[in-house]
Amino acid sequence: MMNGLMSTRRDFLQQCGAGAGLLGLSTLLGNDAGAAISLGANPMASRAPHFGGTTKAVIWLFMNGGPSQVDTWDYKPALETYHGKKLDGFDNTTGFFNKQVGLMARSPFSFKQYGQSGAWVSDIFPHLSQHVDKMAFIKSFHTESNNHSPALFMMNTGVPRMGYPCVGSWATYGLGTTNQNLPGFVVMSDPKNRGLPKGHAANWSSGFLPGVFQGTYFRPQGEPIPNLSRLKSMNSKQQEKQMQFVDEMNRLHLARHEQESELTARIKSFELAYNMQSTALDVIDVDREPEHTRQMYGLDQPHCTHFARQCIMARKMVEQGVRFVQIYSGGMANDRSWDGHKDISKNHGGFALETDQPIAGLLADLEQRGLLDETLVVWGGEFGRLPVSQGQPGSVGKGRDHNPHCATYWMAGGGIKGGVSYGESDEIGHRAAVDKVHVNDLHATMLHLMGLDHKKLTYSYNGRRFRLTDVGGRVLFPILA
Repeated sequence: MMNGLMSTRRDFLQQCGAGAGLLGLSTLLGNDAGAAISLGANPMASRAPHFGGTTKAVIWLFMNGGPSQVDTWDYKPALETYHGKKLDGFDNTTGFFNKQVGLMARSPFSFKQYGQSGAWVSDIFPHLSQHVDKMAFIKSFHTESNNHSPALFMMNTGVPRMGYPCVGSWATYGLGTTNQNLPGFVVMSDPKNRGLPKGHAANWSSGFLPGVFQGTYFRPQGEPIPNLSRLKSMNSKQQEKQMQFVDEMNRLHLARHEQESELTARIKSFELAYNMQSTALDVIDVDREPEHTRQMYGLDQPHCTHFARQCIMARKMVEQGVRFVQIYSGGMANDRSWDGHKDISKNHGGFALETDQPIAGLLADLEQRGLLDETLVVWGGEFGRLPVSQGQPGSVGKGRDHNPHCATYWMAGGGIKGGVSYGESDEIGHRAAVDKVHVNDLHATMLHLMGLDHKKLTYSYNGRRFRLTDVGGRVLFPILA
């Protein structure tokens, strides 16, 4: 009360009915108030999930650039019939190049059925086709942007703008990590000459979450983490004393600036870097893997060595307790990613050659080690591609433009029901038609498998509680085991 007046609505509710109003308010706020994560002194400490999840770790194989669903996993024989014909009523602004809309085009690849599930698979995946009974295909996926950067942000953060936390950050915010000597969230990309995905590090940013939850980027060439090894001029005792001094100074500074969350992240980064010297060197050393393992991933094949190396590292990381690993296939420019504007056959054929055997090796390796049941493997990109060709109007071009209305994703392991397909695209793979799946639905399902309720995993920022799925999202229960 202030000067006999009730200064806030809470004061008003408290006075009404001898406090009965406040009891009602507390009930309304109850679920929301219990949603906040208590981070404590160590934000990366392992935390219990909301319920018993089946997934302990996620490996997201991100096919950057937009893989074509009708040339990979979503066989459309109707395109054989309609090849060379105009798609009546087609909106030329669907793709990115509205003046290069050609006629409908069949896939340059052949398809066959595999496994007990009889899944149709393009011939660009001779190794992955042997694992279809482990996969749950989502053939009705759709998103909200036909441009790479916002589509990448949408795919990673649920919002087509930068500045929001990505899935890996939300996962580590909710669960922490079980190994304090390694990052909870690791990101790897294609070789340096291809560049980073469009949007760069904003794709694995922690956004408004504390900085400690952002992805740790492992470089694709040379030392994955610069300066990981101790200086030759310093012994372990000297380094330990140096770290103690730096830690004391940082914590004294933090005590005077308690509201600066980035200071906590900086302190944890020093601690993590020091701890990683004893653990990370083993994780990134794939050359000591047995020869049969190296061959299984294709490490001995020049065309897929870099991706095989990253897939082996991903397996070693989840084995050591890393919570979330994301590997990007494809870099910045169109011809350096799964962005087949000019020649879908050459583009997708080349990137499939690089990734097919390593991913198949990863699935087989996780399974034989008993890790697949608790590791969720996700495959997909930021959008799909159009069934009409890209090239000269009125002709059949070799490429395909972006398609936000339809794409295919698949998941395996971590509590996923294998050998199933959810949702359908239309006759020619132009639009998601049956049981449509939005980005929010995919994210909600991933969190659910990790034991996290996407509606309860929230963070208060600028006076509002945010969540990964915003005000949408539904768990795809039909694909869960």
